[in-house]
Amino acid sequence: MKDSKLRLFLWLSVAVLGGFAILYFTIPSFALFINESTSILVTADIKRMRIYIRSFGAIAPLVSMGIMVFQSIASPLPAFVVTFANAWVFGWQLGAVYSWTGAMIGAALCWAIGKGFGRPVVEKMVGKTALDKSDTFFENHGRHAVFIARLLPIMPFDVISYAAGLTTMGFWGFFWATGLGQLPATILYSWWGEKMTTSGKVFLWGIAGFLTLLTIAWALKQRASRKGAGA
Repeated sequence: MKDSKLRLFLWLSVAVLGGFAILYFTIPSFALFINESTSILVTADIKRMRIYIRSFGAIAPLVSMGIMVFQSIASPLPAFVVTFANAWVFGWQLGAVYSWTGAMIGAALCWAIGKGFGRPVVEKMVGKTALDKSDTFFENHGRHAVFIARLLPIMPFDVISYAAGLTTMGFWGFFWATGLGQLPATILYSWWGEKMTTSGKVFLWGIAGFLTLLTIAWALKQRASRKGAGA
């Protein structure tokens, strides 16, 4: 990567993290927002998240996207809590749009932070073990790694985003792989999130499990094909 682009991503990373820290320590309402969002995400309380997002009235869509961006940067916080809550509050179509958009912004920021600050900072943010596992995943799946990871509900969204920034992958390749890869799960979670009955949740995780197994099987087949071609 050219030095000018690297400097751009470094300054963007500094601006994001520095701006976040300044807002958190100087504006009590912002600190309260972050603390409340964190509390809800940690407990995975979807009902409480729905009530919280709805309480912001006209700016609720912006708030929901802001929470999605925050959980993308902060590791590890579950995104499905926001996705389900958005579907409850806005309906599954708009909920999916807000969830997808917030996740995309968060992923882009994570990629920029990884690219700008490098591995030492990323390791402190997500942990060495998680990053080492991501390295192995990228080595095994090459340029398809991000797309495959987004299809797998078990893969940590933020870790993959940070790890991608440490590779030679360009921003637009990462952006489109993320956008397309996370779209099926976002739509599926939003559709079932709007219904949110007990049976609906059970069926949702059944489908998620099936898709996970299907994707893993496809990934293993691709890996085997590459090894066979290299033999």
